[in-house]
Amino acid sequence: MSFHKIVTLIIFSLYAINSWAQGGLSGQDSSRRVITTAVPFMVVAPDARAGAMGDVGVATSPDANSVHWNVSKLAMIEKRSGVSLSYTPWLSKLISDMSITYLSGFYKINNEQAVGGALRYFDMGSIQFTDDQGNDLQQFNPYEFSFEGSYARLLSDNMSIGLTMKFIYSNLVGNAFIPNSEGSQAAISVAADLGWYWNKDLMLGGTNSNLALGASITNIGSKMTYSNDDNLLFVPTNLRLGSSLKMDLDPYNSITISLDFNKLMVPTPPVYEVDETGTIVTGPDGNPVIRRGKDPNRNLLSGMFGSFSDAPGGFQEELQEVMIGGGVEYWYNELFAARVGYFYEHQNKGNRKYLTMGVGLRYNIFGIDFAYLVPQQQNHPLAETLRFTLLVNFGQQQPAESIRDIN
Repeated sequence: MSFHKIVTLIIFSLYAINSWAQGGLSGQDSSRRVITTAVPFMVVAPDARAGAMGDVGVATSPDANSVHWNVSKLAMIEKRSGVSLSYTPWLSKLISDMSITYLSGFYKINNEQAVGGALRYFDMGSIQFTDDQGNDLQQFNPYEFSFEGSYARLLSDNMSIGLTMKFIYSNLVGNAFIPNSEGSQAAISVAADLGWYWNKDLMLGGTNSNLALGASITNIGSKMTYSNDDNLLFVPTNLRLGSSLKMDLDPYNSITISLDFNKLMVPTPPVYEVDETGTIVTGPDGNPVIRRGKDPNRNLLSGMFGSFSDAPGGFQEELQEVMIGGGVEYWYNELFAARVGYFYEHQNKGNRKYLTMGVGLRYNIFGIDFAYLVPQQQNHPLAETLRFTLLVNFGQQQPAESIRDIN
């Protein structure tokens, strides 16, 4: 197995040292404690529109990709139905055959309700497995995917809620025998998303505007394991809060400013006690002794709600775990869009900092979006990441109608 492939699987599939017998060595760094989870592809921005705006999407105007960002937005879509297909060559600077494909769609049952669905597929490319002497054993194509079904409903003319249920599957090694392991298997989880969305038309300085607020908790699900119940990994449960302000500059030109805040709702790695040789000290029960922080081996709800107060560095470190994305979108006559954004993650929590940009075109029922990512650091694995999205909307636009008039 090549070095780059091993590194990629460790980082993006997390069948790795952080959750194994030594109990999370990343927690030994006095400042850098990157939170790791299984199936991190579930929180990667799948579409080019959001990918061009700094990975924002919880409060932007709704489309078929709302299944990922905030399911409740589906109830606010004015089209009858639509589909979106996105493709992202992933880590192309390191590996040529990795990609993420995302297919999503929606259907408006009536002016109050909408259903949606999505299929997400992460292709990790071909892996050549070897034995301890470097002899070839077999090739395998690791992959992960999720099936998702969504429902959204209006609560009022300006507010909606939504729910998504999803099945997540991760197969990293197939039937390959991994030396010095306890056996391997595919990992499975069932998870849910919750979403809330509110928007309101208003006047700002004589300009027709729309203010939107959104909140979502995604990937609330069971832990996953690739070996046995002693090596359980959290899925990337994520809290996202955001706002968006659209201003119509004139009948042809509009601009939207969006801002999102994200925090993983999973345990922060603790700092373990070590002896004079640097070896982690274990207690009578065989578990590592925690010097600062909390035990990461918790159940789902304890891990979620405890994630706001478990960082070894206290409240300051909790703030470091908040990721920020901001973006601007310009539209001309609802035909051409130009987008730019920025994403920030603290250096102690992953250090992802990048500029994003892209364009979009709409004609009749069709739309196409393109996004490009420029990391702040040189030689970054995410450098030159491209995203492509094709959208198709079916049916005529729904007439403006108050929810009070539907019944």
